[in-house]
Amino acid sequence: MSLLNLWAASHGYLHGSRVHEEAAAAAATTPTVVALGGGGVPLPNRTPNPKPNPNLITNGNKSSFSSVLHALSPTPKPNLLLSAAVRRFGFSPTHRQEIGMANPPVESMKELPSGAGKIPHINAVILGDSLASEEHDLVFPSADFSREALVSSPEQYLQMYRRSIEDPAGFWSEIASQFYWKQKWGQPVFSQNLDVRKGPIHIEWFKGGVTNICYNCLDRNVESGNADKVAIYWEPNEPGPHDSLTYAQLLHRVCQLANYLKDIGVKKGDAVVIYLPMLMELPIAMLACARIGAVHSVVFAGFSAESLAQRIVDCKPKVVITCNAVKRGPKPIHLKDIVDTAIDESAKSGVSVDVCLTYENQSALKRESTKWREGRDVWWQDVVPNYPTTCEVEWVDAEDPLFLLYTSGSTGKPKGVLHTVGGYMVYTAITFKYAFDYKPSDIYWCTADCGWITGHSYVTYGPLLNGATVVVYEGAPNYPDSGRCWDIVDKFKYVTRYSRKSLRVLGSVGEPINPTAWRWFFNVVGDSRCPISDTWWQTETGGFMITPLPGAWPQKPGSATFPFFGVQPVIVDEKGVEIEGECSGYLCVKDSWPGAFRTLYGDHERYETTYFKPFPGYYFSGDGCSRDKDGYHWLTGRVDDVINVSGHRIGTAEVESALVSHPNCAEAAVVGVEHEVKGQGIYAFVTLVEGVPYSEELRKSLIVTVRQQIGAFAAPDKIHWAPGLPKTRSGKIMRRILRKIASKQLDELGDTSTLADPGVVKQLIELADR
Repeated sequence: MSLLNLWAASHGYLHGSRVHEEAAAAAATTPTVVALGGGGVPLPNRTPNPKPNPNLITNGNKSSFSSVLHALSPTPKPNLLLSAAVRRFGFSPTHRQEIGMANPPVESMKELPSGAGKIPHINAVILGDSLASEEHDLVFPSADFSREALVSSPEQYLQMYRRSIEDPAGFWSEIASQFYWKQKWGQPVFSQNLDVRKGPIHIEWFKGGVTNICYNCLDRNVESGNADKVAIYWEPNEPGPHDSLTYAQLLHRVCQLANYLKDIGVKKGDAVVIYLPMLMELPIAMLACARIGAVHSVVFAGFSAESLAQRIVDCKPKVVITCNAVKRGPKPIHLKDIVDTAIDESAKSGVSVDVCLTYENQSALKRESTKWREGRDVWWQDVVPNYPTTCEVEWVDAEDPLFLLYTSGSTGKPKGVLHTVGGYMVYTAITFKYAFDYKPSDIYWCTADCGWITGHSYVTYGPLLNGATVVVYEGAPNYPDSGRCWDIVDKFKYVTRYSRKSLRVLGSVGEPINPTAWRWFFNVVGDSRCPISDTWWQTETGGFMITPLPGAWPQKPGSATFPFFGVQPVIVDEKGVEIEGECSGYLCVKDSWPGAFRTLYGDHERYETTYFKPFPGYYFSGDGCSRDKDGYHWLTGRVDDVINVSGHRIGTAEVESALVSHPNCAEAAVVGVEHEVKGQGIYAFVTLVEGVPYSEELRKSLIVTVRQQIGAFAAPDKIHWAPGLPKTRSGKIMRRILRKIASKQLDELGDTSTLADPGVVKQLIELADR
């Protein structure tokens, strides 16, 4: 049995995994998989230091593998290219075998999307042989890994990728046919308009097809012989015994909740808000909604009452599902109190919630200590277990809504990203399978919270659609000590503590990690032997868009590499003109893909304005991107006013609004700055009410205000006192200047003569360290 670990190291966050007791002996000798994801938990630092490997191919002893590749490429015979390098530099038989893989990747890279070709100025590093140490390491999968990989070479990838672009209808129909459809979709397989100049934006896949994602996650697995396979292992906050559900047991629990929801009047198309921590009841609630055609909206259980209320007002749910409390490490968090406040606030806006289904999380709070509203609040344990363990499936059209997931926007109002059933189901399942090189014996742990898209796609739906075993962890990564994650990885295994021998593949979701973090992750966590699926995608995309496929091609530390099947990334300039070859610009996507979101709930105009009007004919990601001479993609960060903090997308306007609500704050402007742990940090320029002095107490009070109104993850890292803000004569704040000041790039301020008061820039610089 192998073990799949999903790590969120892209922002200092971790995903990991563990093996069941019965498989301990087998797993101890079988390679496993690790990957990285966003929106998870902070990486623990309790890991051994890597030891230098005598087989490392360094600049000194290989001053020319890169020059050889450059000199001999292109060549019609990849084997000859690699063999020449081996002969010239006298690599060991092991290197000769592993670099000259059955399907050598180097020469064929020129055929990959975006013109990957020559590989100059790059070191060759073989998995399991050496440490990745230089900025331009080219890290190859081992021959053994590639031999067993689902996509084992650039040639195989290219064949599949070309088909997905040249015949998308045929390619995706074949994949969709692997799932159960009550009624097959009609023709065409997909329809789209991504150009606002040609009419309303629309994307449809498998229209007319009738299916149910819960049925495909659970019933299909039970019927195919996986009834007794463990679907979910639940690891509690406190170390000790764990819990588990087989696919048959999970189906029963889902059906009981689905029957209860139907009994209280929830029907197809109704919204259900889920505000739960990482208990098994969270994926159960998601699947129960999907089974009856209800639209779930999971809200991260770290959001404040005000943020929860905004989402309740927008989607108007029939019921809110929560628990009374949760422990995050040693600290209890009273979630029910937050929900009570949010429901009260929603009522002030004319939106009432009639039912609050509350799970009693006894490890955090007993029911007798829980505040209660008679007539509205219902204990989960008092009602749900009384319902039948079978529930009829609500068959839905592929284009019916599956879930709403709210993400921050630059206007301050959260955006309700809407995903539909069919396309999301197909795309999430296939990206999980190939990006993680999933094997049926893998046990998979993704520490991302289901309150974020990673938890939807790669905790719940993607793994279960593939019949995988998933680990759900309730607690914090450093509780009771910073070795907890490694304990979970090694749990029930006869190995040295923190050995991580079960890891097979590493990976990162969200934004690719920087090269330094990549090398640490590869060398230390993966023992220089695990490929890294370092991916780029978004809430809006539904699944991975640009991602390595383990075993298929060499990687560069920090690069997301090449597009997934069916995805056509393009880099455009400010005029929307596609740029070929080596370049930097705005990352867009040409043509739709099945997992694309269909609209912003209740605001299709904003959907078009935000994502399609900037560059007509393309989906605009809001991200910058560079493509190197070899065709590898490097994400350069957000180009709009959304800050990505540890995988959490936070609108600058939301933070500014929270700051300005403080009685002593007259005005605020927020920008993102580079943060070595969180990816981006929040830097706030604050103008106080006239006569109010600067003080450390006031600084702390402003931060507390943001924490209370949005959540702890949105708290500013820096409050910069600002007697004024740099504005144009029309009143627009020049955030470009604020970013330069925050980043201490004072020699790059540019022209300030157009400001209404150029002198304010000097004042801000002088106050930078106060």
